[in-house]
Amino acid sequence: MKFSQASRLQTLRTGVFHEIAIRQRIAEQKGLTIDLSKGSPDMGPPEVVLNALKAAVSDSRNYGYTLTGIEEFHEAVAYFYRQRYGVKLDPRTEVLQLIGSQDGLAHLPLSLMNPGDIAILPDPGYPVYEAGIKLAGGIPYLMPLLKENSFYPDFDSIPTEIAHRAKLMYLNYPGNPVNVLADEAFFRKAVDFAKRYNILLVHDFAYSELVFDGKRSTSLLAIPGAKDVSVEFNSLSKTFNMAGCRIGYIVGNEHVLQALELLKSNIDFGVFLPIQKAAVAALTSDYSSITETVKIYQERRDIFTSYLAQGGWKVEKPSATMFLWSKVPRGWTGRQFVFDVLEHTGVALTPGDAFGEMGKDYVRIALVQPIDRLIEAGERIQKFLSRFTGSPVETNVYI
Repeated sequence: MKFSQASRLQTLRTGVFHEIAIRQRIAEQKGLTIDLSKGSPDMGPPEVVLNALKAAVSDSRNYGYTLTGIEEFHEAVAYFYRQRYGVKLDPRTEVLQLIGSQDGLAHLPLSLMNPGDIAILPDPGYPVYEAGIKLAGGIPYLMPLLKENSFYPDFDSIPTEIAHRAKLMYLNYPGNPVNVLADEAFFRKAVDFAKRYNILLVHDFAYSELVFDGKRSTSLLAIPGAKDVSVEFNSLSKTFNMAGCRIGYIVGNEHVLQALELLKSNIDFGVFLPIQKAAVAALTSDYSSITETVKIYQERRDIFTSYLAQGGWKVEKPSATMFLWSKVPRGWTGRQFVFDVLEHTGVALTPGDAFGEMGKDYVRIALVQPIDRLIEAGERIQKFLSRFTGSPVETNVYI
């Protein structure tokens, strides 16, 4: 018997990830694949996290429902934010545990939006933003992130009628796929805009610690008055290499957190207690593991971009995240370039249009392989490119 899908699912894109997976399986059968498409860390958590997890898993009393975040976890998040970003949080009212930040990003619109409400989203942007809005019956308004504007949104270009009707605005710095940093001046503009039009700022801060060259990221909540109109999502997935543990949090405006907490109290039973204990250990550690992780990604960035440059593809070095974001060589769209590279080299990348129309001429590359595999991937891409323009590739054929 065949059952029809709910009409709300018709608003969602199946996505290019499914097509990449099919093509990747073909490459895997040939033993070729080097996967640089998924943003899943290849490194493990620090020892302090593993030890806490082992101890908690061994205690048979830790296998019941947790229902909510334990007090110790909320206090650890507040401690982390004070230490890393200079932001003071009330652990009782301004911190809410999530089953990963994506869980919260997907559910937040259901707790705040009514059908027909508008949310302003970045294009390109992480796909769950748009999916969550559409599942809640909301209407996305896409604001382009353009290179000529340093990949920041132009608030002045948002029509006044849209701004007046909008309920949410999503930001993501340092971001996925656009991997730039935002400074205090930008966030002040965002807060001013949000207050002027009574919009909630939703900042995805999952890559907050993967920042290179001695720089540091800025929390939106560090801006005076930001808590009045803002919430911030963060995660342990990238900072502490705990992606599979599925634990994260939202911080900021207490009324927004109350709404999301009410929704979640009806649909889940909390995070496994040993994972919470491991998260506490991570958030209250000496953070030396963060320094080491950043060092590894920065080295990967430098080596891999140098190999691509030798092949004629000059990819700009990002200031943050585990990704490279670059225009593809002239003559390709992002999607066709990704498919051709995968077919001819076995290196899997992600086309920029997976993140929105403004990414159609771009590609995202995840630095989630050891140096030797990245070097091999770079060499394969070099050879592939040389087939089209001679060897070595002339740099002036790229934009």
